[in-house]
Amino acid sequence: MELTDILPIDKWVELEKDIVSRSGLDASIFNIKGIRITNFRQWANRLCPEIKATDKGQSFICAVAHMNLAAQAMKSRSPVIAECDAGLVKLVVPVFVGDEFVGAFGACGHLLDEGEVDSFMVNKTTEIEEEKIEALSQGIKSLSSETAESLAEYLSGKLIEIVMNYEKNRK
Repeated sequence: MELTDILPIDKWVELEKDIVSRSGLDASIFNIKGIRITNFRQWANRLCPEIKATDKGQSFICAVAHMNLAAQAMKSRSPVIAECDAGLVKLVVPVFVGDEFVGAFGACGHLLDEGEVDSFMVNKTTEIEEEKIEALSQGIKSLSSETAESLAEYLSGKLIEIVMNYEKNRK
């Protein structure tokens, strides 16, 4: 089963835009292979596009964080909130149809609580100069753990509603 069996792409984009407007986070729906299924993109900060523009940043910071948290979310069947190796919040909510894991919704890009960007780690992974990392990190918004948990609950509810509508219409 694919995510597009449950909801068409344009409706997934609507949900991504809803999460962006509620939180300011970069929001994406991912299939079970960790690949975004839409082309919608709204960056949460100026640093993340620079990290993702490097092969090592995409592979060793972004993809690793998503895949690890998606695996935890799949196993626990509940949202997971943590920081990526760059020090930014990553929130992942699993999507299940019955017992089948069909994907995960991710949102990321702000600092969690009083966190800070790990410029040293980002530099060592991506080779982006630390001064540039620090300049791009200026103005990154913070998100409290409570707000992240509230967003995860909201998103979980929306995903449950989507799956319930799919199952109702399938019968």
